[in-house]
Amino acid sequence: MPGKIYLIGAGPGDPELITCKGRRILEEADSILYDHLAPAALLELAPTHAERLYVGKKKSVHAFSQEEVVRMLIERVRRGLTVVRLKGGDPFLFGRGGEEAEALAEAGIAFEIVPGVTSASGIAAYSGVPLTHRGQSSAVTFVTGHEVDAADWSKVGQAETLVIFMGLTAFAEIARELVKHGRSAETPAMAVRWATRPDQETLTGTLATLPALIVQSGMKPPATIIVGEVVRLREKLNWYEQLPLFGKQIVVTRAKGQADALSARLRALGAGVIELPTIEIQPAPDYTPLDRAISNLHSYDWLIFTSANGVRYFLERLDASSTDLRSLGARICAIGPATRAAVEAVHLKVDLMGREYVAEGLLDAFATHDLAGKRVLLPRAAVARDLVPAELARRGALVDMVEAYRTVAPEQAVRQAAGIFGGARKPDCITFTSSSTVQNFAAAAGAAALEGVAVASIGPITTRTARDLGIEVTAEATVFSVDGLVEAIVGLYTEMTPPSSE
Repeated sequence: MPGKIYLIGAGPGDPELITCKGRRILEEADSILYDHLAPAALLELAPTHAERLYVGKKKSVHAFSQEEVVRMLIERVRRGLTVVRLKGGDPFLFGRGGEEAEALAEAGIAFEIVPGVTSASGIAAYSGVPLTHRGQSSAVTFVTGHEVDAADWSKVGQAETLVIFMGLTAFAEIARELVKHGRSAETPAMAVRWATRPDQETLTGTLATLPALIVQSGMKPPATIIVGEVVRLREKLNWYEQLPLFGKQIVVTRAKGQADALSARLRALGAGVIELPTIEIQPAPDYTPLDRAISNLHSYDWLIFTSANGVRYFLERLDASSTDLRSLGARICAIGPATRAAVEAVHLKVDLMGREYVAEGLLDAFATHDLAGKRVLLPRAAVARDLVPAELARRGALVDMVEAYRTVAPEQAVRQAAGIFGGARKPDCITFTSSSTVQNFAAAAGAAALEGVAVASIGPITTRTARDLGIEVTAEATVFSVDGLVEAIVGLYTEMTPPSSE
């Protein structure tokens, strides 16, 4: 069956700005040829088997020539592959998408264009400068500044709003041309580098002052320039750079696939998130004890879950058995809201949950319950605190503690930690959501790697583990949940309280 090529606009930098269609196609791709400005996070959307090949261009440094890129696209699609050509911004706006589509058409290759958010639109949204505005600008012109002599500045320079792509290094000359052809030297002008990303860098001035500001700041490409009266609106409409965590680089150490909730909350507050999984969740090597407990599910009075992982693996083994939820007569206890949500996702009700989302809080919740002779099933991690089963047994319960899953340190953690913390600029903050995340990070990188880095802990047990390992905790959540951890991080940098995720 013949393949097909998709020229997809990846958007201006924020990976969430890709279109739904672009995301869906990436999730089905066999091969991705991507550019320098395509967000790296989007490559994670592709299937594991998909080829990921960098073919980008940085000024005069080209991984491959344009002709070689086209040949590679054609060769792959003729093998029957679904091929994605992933470009920053929009393929048809200074993205050379037209050239590539033309070459594919001439070769008789099936292709489709998936548009993307341009860097100009991204700047407009994320720096508070609308490209058009009633009473100030009813027209906008896009122009490339890559070759100054190639543009007729006497014409394009008269646009009410002028967007200049690839013109940063030549802007002093461009500004002189604009003024020479009648534009006031006092016309507002702005340069934005890495628009829509947490490291977005913005310089605001005029045609007279911006060239010197670019030199003084050392701003480098890629950057886009906007010229026009609409730039004055930035002072009023600049929402993105006012977010409480804007510009902060924060490391999330949760397991791959479970970091999403925390990462999304941090990104929504302006942070750049670096995911460094220091734990990996794996099935138990022997499910005989858990399977035996499930076969006797009807005999338990209480079913206690101390993590969402416990819920997940318990249900997987239940599905693999001859038993189903009709055998469950036990009351259900969850340690906290995330675990409760996992239980409720399968339409079960949680009967008991502690006020504090730790083992001690769970035990406090049982204070008014008579446990003498009650059978309790506790599916949990292989290595965990013994406080809950020991205290329940002391109160007279008959506890079956069975391994539902285990946590291990990922093999690549050492290499990833070295790459993240070994550079000249370290991240601003690292988060720990369990004792295991701290212990595995310390084993991979050592406590000294966190010198000068703020450390945020989800609660007192995690904090105690960190301090025992020589890691000083800067902020600790007062509510032991993802939202509580985010609130503690925001407290490090601002007095404002983050909006609720509810």
